[in-house]
Amino acid sequence: MNQLSVVIKKLRKEAGISQKELAEYSGVGLALVRKIEQGGSTMQVDKVNQILSLFNYTLEAVPVKELSL
Repeated sequence: MNQLSVVIKKLRKEAGISQKELAEYSGVGLALVRKIEQGGSTMQVDKVNQILSLFNYTLEAVPVKELSL
């Protein structure tokens, strides 16, 4: 599993909701919730943010270091 899958699963369980409820409340498909929680990869950052927004979180790009071109 990856860190994102662990975080989302933990937040969902702490909220006491099922995967189906998380999908319904966030407006994403149940298959996507299952895929993320199982550690699957996704490039649907907007969908991940829909899920995370229920818990007042967001997924953002953070620069590791300055690029010199």
